[in-house]
Parts: sequence; structure tokens; C-alpha cells
Amino acid sequence: MATMATTRPGRRSGSRLLRDVLINGSLAILCILWLIPLLGLLISSFRERADIATSGWWTIFPHREYVTESQIDLGRGFPVDQPITLDQLGVTVTDDQLRAGYTLPDGRRVIWANRRARLIDVQSQQWAANTNFTLGNYQAVLLGQQYTYTLEDGSTRTEQGENMGKAFLNSLTVTIPATVIPILLAAFAAYAFAWMRFPGRRLMFAMVVGLLVIPSQVAMIPLLRTFSGMQVTGTFLALWLVHTGFGLSLAIYLLYNYISGLPREILESAFIDGASPFTMFMRLILPLSVPALASFAIFQFMWVWNDYLNALIFLGSAPDQQVVTIKLAQMIGSRGQDWHLLTAGGFVSMVLPLIVFFSLQRYFVRGLLAGSVKG
Repeated sequence: MATMATTRPGRRSGSRLLRDVLINGSLAILCILWLIPLLGLLISSFRERADIATSGWWTIFPHREYVTESQIDLGRGFPVDQPITLDQLGVTVTDDQLRAGYTLPDGRRVIWANRRARLIDVQSQQWAANTNFTLGNYQAVLLGQQYTYTLEDGSTRTEQGENMGKAFLNSLTVTIPATVIPILLAAFAAYAFAWMRFPGRRLMFAMVVGLLVIPSQVAMIPLLRTFSGMQVTGTFLALWLVHTGFGLSLAIYLLYNYISGLPREILESAFIDGASPFTMFMRLILPLSVPALASFAIFQFMWVWNDYLNALIFLGSAPDQQVVTIKLAQMIGSRGQDWHLLTAGGFVSMVLPLIVFFSLQRYFVRGLLAGSVKG
């Protein structure tokens, strides 16, 4: 019996260690899987157009690759429909072998550098790292500056960049009011539901909770008709109203759980001291509800900033009214091969939401768990 009693704690600690390893290992794998595409996007946004087209983003790290050490000029018009003898190297190759790259007995490789100009590269494997970074991608995306790149035939082409600066400001114009307005309205409503007694309070709160299960898409056509009659379609006001209406029910629900869990003694003391309901709300409720307010601010900011459908329907795609999501969709359609611009634009659209999340993340879990456990 004594032996069994001494072995059980060891077994428990071993199972607990195994469980911790599995949980932490799974979380680490998920984080790595999420960070790898983000890292690739960030690195690609600083690379040249030609580098992105010819090599992967991971080639910035030290690796073995073929580097051109010399070049053979066959002369323009040299026939390539027959075996090609390279006297300098003592081998005979075909056009198909040069297209794919032919490995010589000494480990070097010959490959077409420019088939039209009949230029052949002689390459050897060396340690290399493609660290040719540039800020030109962000200048072309944010400021609309021109950029120049080289074509396969050696000629150069200059194109105009995409000015996302206006779209970035438009997204801020939409997102900030569409985040602040529902938070303020929901805070007032949650305070009333939690601490004020009035007829129909429970029924009205049940209706608010019921609105959480209604998809926003079913309200788009009625809202569009209403806004058209009010002549606000195509304005920022329409989007502010839409996002306020769609986010208000969740905001009230989250804030109600938190505010209803605040200590009753604090509010009773303030009431005895002669504080009005509005004074208690401004001086006590709002300062104490910062975690819940920050949690919903993260959700609402992310939803509004990344919204595409509502922005397209209620605001439109006019150049002076485009938000970041609409501008990116337009760039994908018109510049599908310009990955240096798309990656820079994609990372620009991610920077602000990441800043908001990491700035408020310390309140995130506290706000979500508010009211879930009560003693």
C-alpha cells in the first residue's frame, strides 16, 4: 500500500507534464503556421519585382544556389534547332537542355540567359543570400510613385504605382467612428439593463440577444432602400450607421456581462453620496469597464477595417471613396502579376489592426471572461 501511495504522485506529474507538452507544442505549431505566411508577406513587400518572380522569399536566408561566373555569346541568329557545341566547355547540348539547365561533369551548369540574344550562362553553386531589399514598393503603393522593371528581352518598362494613401485615410474615416459610436451607445444601454429597473427590461434585453443570431446579409437590401430614400448612400454616414447597427447587439451583450458583475457596494455608496445615474456612469462605470470596452473595440475595429461587402454596397468604389479592402481588390484585378505591390499593399492593410490588437490585448481576455464566473 505504501508503494502504491508513493508512485501515484509521480504518475500524476508525468501525465501533467505530457499534457503541458502537448498543449504548448500544439500552440507553438499553430503560431508558427500563422507566422510563416506573415513573414513571407513582410519579406516579399521589400523585394524587387524581378527577385519575387525568379525566387522564393526564403532565399534571403543563406542557401546554396547557382551563380553566374561567365557567359557565352553564340551570336544572334545562331541556329538552335540542332545540337549546340560549346567548344569552351567541350560539351554538346540541345535547346531543351539549355532551357531546363544542363549540369556539366564538374558540377557547373549551363542555361539560357537570354535565348533570343543567344546568351548562355555558365553557373556554379555557391552560398548566397538574396538580400536586395528596397523601399520602392511602399513608395509606389502609398505615394503612387513610378517604378521601373526589366523585361525578359532586356528592355525596361516604367509604370505608375498605386496610391493607397487616400484609401488608408478613408478606412480610418470609416473605422474610427464606426468603432466609437457603438461602444458609447452600448455602454449606456448595458448600464441601463444592468443597474436600472424599468418596464420591459428583460424582454428588451432578450430581443438584443436574439439579434445576435440574425445574419447581417438579410438586412442589406432593406437598409439600401432606406438609405437611398434618405439620400445617404455613397457617404461615410451610411457605413457608420450600418456598422453601428450590426455591432450594437454584441457590444451590449459583452458590456452587460461585465457591468452587471461590478461590485454593488461602489454604486450604492455613490448613490448615497448624491451622485446621479449619469455621474455614476461617467465617473465609475466607464473607468471600471475599460477591459470590456477594449475587448469590443478590438473586435469592432477588425470587422470594420477588414469589411469589403458593406463598403462596396453602401459606400461604393469611386476612386475618392475607396477603402483599403476595395483598393486591394482592385489591385488584384488589375495587377495580378505585380506581387511586389500586392504584398506591400497587403502588409500596409495589416499594420494598423496589429497595432490596435497588441495595444489592447492585455484587456482582451479579461473583457471576454467578464461575467462568466460569479461567486
